[in-house]
Amino acid sequence: MAYNVFVLGLDDLNLTSLQRVPRADELTYHPLLSIDELQHRDEIPVPDLIQKATRELEAFDGDIDAIVGYWDFPVSCMLPILCERFGLPTTSLESRLKCEHKFWSRVEQAKVLDDNVTFQVVDPWDEHALDRLTLDFPFWLKPIKAFSSELAFKVTDTGVFTRALAQIREGVARVGEPFGWLLSQVELPPVVGSAPPTSCLAEETLTGHMATVEGYSLHGQIDIYGVVDSLRYPDSSTFLRYEYPSRLPERVRACMADMSRRIIRQVGVDRSTFNIEFFWNEDTDLVRLLEVNTRHSQSHALLFEAVDGIPNHAFMVNLALGWPPPVLEGKGPHNCSAKWFLRRFEDGLVTRSPTDEEIAALQEQIPGTVIDLEPREGVRLSEMHDQDAYSYRLANIFIGAEDTDELTAKYEACVEGLQFEFAD
Repeated sequence: MAYNVFVLGLDDLNLTSLQRVPRADELTYHPLLSIDELQHRDEIPVPDLIQKATRELEAFDGDIDAIVGYWDFPVSCMLPILCERFGLPTTSLESRLKCEHKFWSRVEQAKVLDDNVTFQVVDPWDEHALDRLTLDFPFWLKPIKAFSSELAFKVTDTGVFTRALAQIREGVARVGEPFGWLLSQVELPPVVGSAPPTSCLAEETLTGHMATVEGYSLHGQIDIYGVVDSLRYPDSSTFLRYEYPSRLPERVRACMADMSRRIIRQVGVDRSTFNIEFFWNEDTDLVRLLEVNTRHSQSHALLFEAVDGIPNHAFMVNLALGWPPPVLEGKGPHNCSAKWFLRRFEDGLVTRSPTDEEIAALQEQIPGTVIDLEPREGVRLSEMHDQDAYSYRLANIFIGAEDTDELTAKYEACVEGLQFEFAD
């Protein structure tokens, strides 16, 4: 018997990983809307997307055994709606919104965490917004809902604040307005309802070592199955690589796991994977929570597979089908793994990008490597969707190795072999 699993935004790279989860021979994966329809567009009409997905599912001649997704908004919030329509178990829409609404999430965190982050709502159209702030420079300013680090700015002075607000006003509606429709589907606490979906959050700057906890919640049991380090470019907030397994002290990872269980229990996420980002400041020994995501990270799938032999997609699939979650035992071919982000820090028109043949040859030359290009020839970097405020991704490079030195050596060999050319 084959189980029919519908995947919102199914893409080739993740399909390859999904085909290697345990019992994959029993699964048939079906794409449900494309990632271009869901995210890579100027407008995100969530009600229309839900209706289109519903029509595709209703037209399927067979059993619908699971609906899953590993992307951020709108996929993460569409899933509970679609699962409920088709009688499939899932966490509630409200539990997801509590995490994805940055202000609501901070309100819930303050109820269960001892050392919560200082934060404040900002109206980007308020001419006196800076005067109303009680936070000192530097602080982060970001929409209450956005993709990844899009429209997130580190504010160091009045000039940066003014420029950041101008850019936020220009772009916040793309995600804020459809997110507002989703918020209208649940009853909001008055304090959260007072912050419109196109609002921003100002919050104190966190420093130290950054790491992401991956886990799942099932019938009240909250398990942590891995911690991934997030390393940044020097003197920058921009990610250089994700590295697994984490090299943080065990007691720090245990503290992050405990905080994760408390907040997931507080917001009521159940029958769902999650990942939660933290900072550990080695000088103060404080662990602070940055962000809660109500999905596992697809960016980590190849990392877990390289070290444990099982991509973390397996937790998503098993939970959706009602199967027992897998057990990770470090039986992969490598001791450590990383996802590297090859970036350019200024705009440009791509006049040459590596060919498919060049990439295939490079992957064969450097074993344990998967290269996923972002811009192709003819693309202007500033026109790509879902980039952070300070850089443009050229390629995602997944590498498995025996140790960190080999990870770095393999990455440098990849960079040398990837020939891009730009016109300014």
